[in-house]
Amino acid sequence: MVMDSNCIGGLIAFVLGWFFAQAGKFVGDLITKKRILSFSEVIDCFTRSGGMPSGHTASFTGLTVFMGLQNGFTSGLFVLALATTIIVVYDAVNVRFAVGEQGKLLNIIAESDNGKKMRKMKVVEGHTVPQVCVGAVLGVILGYCCFLWF
Repeated sequence: MVMDSNCIGGLIAFVLGWFFAQAGKFVGDLITKKRILSFSEVIDCFTRSGGMPSGHTASFTGLTVFMGLQNGFTSGLFVLALATTIIVVYDAVNVRFAVGEQGKLLNIIAESDNGKKMRKMKVVEGHTVPQVCVGAVLGVILGYCCFLWF
């Protein structure tokens, strides 16, 4: 089975959205920490959720824009991509953001217990609206570039 340009272009738009968003987090860490990052810090930049810009939003927006341009903004594929993007962005801003804040509070409670009964949890962060907006702009640009490329 051979992938057509629709599949390949959409996949590349999605992957580039994620990659450029995570690279943005890497550059942001370089600027704020003002030093060379360790290997584990670099891995963290490319694997963590939350932060500026939203990789979830950049990935799905890139795919959605590509699908709209490639198949038409009235096609079923565009509608499916748009619906999925809306769900992912809503989840990143509302659900995951709230869960991250709750996780931070639980860790404060665990620390105040001196580790007798509770252990600290890994906190998975969501996104703020500005982080999602920057991710969306990045996704639109990359989706359009991939459309031109394919």
